[in-house]
Amino acid sequence: MLEDSLEFARLRIMSNLSSIKLFATHPHPCSYLPDEESTTVFVDPATKIDLPLYTELSHYGFRRSGNHLYRPQCADCQACIPIRIPVAEFKPNRKQSRCLKKNNDLSTSKIASIDNDECYTLYEKYIEQRHNDGDMHPPSRNQFTEFLSNQWNATQYYGFRKDDKLLAVAVCDQLENGLSAIYTFFDPDESKRSLGMYCILQEIQWAQKLKLPWLYLGYWIKTCKKMNYKNEFKPYQLMLNNHWVSVG
Repeated sequence: MLEDSLEFARLRIMSNLSSIKLFATHPHPCSYLPDEESTTVFVDPATKIDLPLYTELSHYGFRRSGNHLYRPQCADCQACIPIRIPVAEFKPNRKQSRCLKKNNDLSTSKIASIDNDECYTLYEKYIEQRHNDGDMHPPSRNQFTEFLSNQWNATQYYGFRKDDKLLAVAVCDQLENGLSAIYTFFDPDESKRSLGMYCILQEIQWAQKLKLPWLYLGYWIKTCKKMNYKNEFKPYQLMLNNHWVSVG
């Protein structure tokens, strides 16, 4: 349970959100950087979350995991930097254009729910082969649904298929000012398709069609190879000292 893992400490964020109570986890080994300790702050689970509040917290670098909103707040490290793409300014580079062309044979459809055997089997395969050294291993059906779903009616699921075979699922939340790319899982056997890149390109296009200015990509760590793909989508913005700064 969340309450069992938290120090009950009251923390404050931006002045216009100062009434929100946050809880901080005890320091624990970082999932991304060896020899570093991580501390995370979570919005009080008793807080009533609606779309405007979720949007504002996302603007300040918070992310969603299930029904919880969190942000890294480590004592000795500020390596986790929020990153987002101004979609109106984005133009695919050659590598990304090749990725789009390579996946022209895929069909895309909205999925009402991912709580089914087809989606979970794909997720399980993805975690076992791509992230068997991470926090989400070993995968379980309960962890899968709790991690990717929420109660705020903001989440959308999109499936990518070759004929009848499900190859990838993109999970994104629609905010008032953009889309938030929550997670993507795909068939590891289809590595030549660069499906992770393809899903982000599709999310950029969806945000453009919806006339939403931003695609939030979570956190970027300069020295973490697993996150190098995020700064390939240019231009992008980084949150530095609680201000979004344009890069590229």
